[in-house]
Amino acid sequence: MVDIRFYHLLTRRLEDVLPDFLLKSIERKQNVVVRCADDAQVQRLDEILWVYKSEAFLPHGRIKDGSESEQPIWLTAVDDNPNQAQVLIVTDGRVLPQEHQYSLCCDLFDGQDDAAVSAARERWKHYKAQGLAVQYFQQDELGKWQNKTA
Repeated sequence: MVDIRFYHLLTRRLEDVLPDFLLKSIERKQNVVVRCADDAQVQRLDEILWVYKSEAFLPHGRIKDGSESEQPIWLTAVDDNPNQAQVLIVTDGRVLPQEHQYSLCCDLFDGQDDAAVSAARERWKHYKAQGLAVQYFQQDELGKWQNKTA
């Protein structure tokens, strides 16, 4: 069964926290799909990951690069899993596809955007109604993640 975790961004932006999530997955030897809102976000995140840190290279690709099955991190704007990822990071506010092979789904959303917060609540209800395990993490004032699951 997939473990679903919501991450409520309050003090740091997606571009600031995503590399940390990806590094942890790479350290655990887990492939990742990052599902983006659109091709523009795919390109923006691609550029960010190339220059993230010189001591922490994040090997990744997108449709333009090819070699999908060989990429530890796959950036996409569609529901695909060409690298047989165990982890899905959702940045686009859509629900997990019905047919999936993920063991972990991380749903990152902007806590400063009322519409994004409202949509995240609806996704939470959707997953709970399906009987899935759901957890909720919120950033504190220092940007640290606090598990707020009741």
